[in-house]
Amino acid sequence: MNIEAVFIDRDGTIGGNGHFVHPKDFSLYPFSKEALQLLKEKNIKIFVCTNQHRISRGEASIHDFYEEFQLLGFDDAFICPHSPDDGCTCHKPEPGMLLEASRKHNVDLEKTVFIGDVGATDMLAAHAVGAMKVLVLTGWGHSSLQEYRDKWADTNPDFIAEDLMEAVRWVLRQCEQ
Repeated sequence: MNIEAVFIDRDGTIGGNGHFVHPKDFSLYPFSKEALQLLKEKNIKIFVCTNQHRISRGEASIHDFYEEFQLLGFDDAFICPHSPDDGCTCHKPEPGMLLEASRKHNVDLEKTVFIGDVGATDMLAAHAVGAMKVLVLTGWGHSSLQEYRDKWADTNPDFIAEDLMEAVRWVLRQCEQ
């Protein structure tokens, strides 16, 4: 399969604990840089796709996040700075950030994968555009599958991974098929 791009959530997926952590204090999981590099070596575009409503509260700037993602080697970053109550089309589970990435980078969303830890946001946004869905069990992953499964009951992940590294290895296997 020809996978053109992988969308990756930030908090709970590449590091942190699922909660907001300012970029200057954010810690990656030990395997995250290597996982991102594996995708880049296969010429797969990597985009971060993250809700960061604390920007709207003035607790961080969108520039802080762009700088963080550039240093990590992402090809681009799609960041929703709005509060969940703002009604925007970019706040996951709305697919606005994915649609923007598709337009900006000429990516066929049905040839993409979304890796994230929250079923009710990440998996639903991916489902809305026909992307493959990989739920990681880091961050909110376990609770997404257990106590919050009802919020996304009609959507199933294509794969459930222990962490980002296992998710990336699964993506690379799909490329070989």
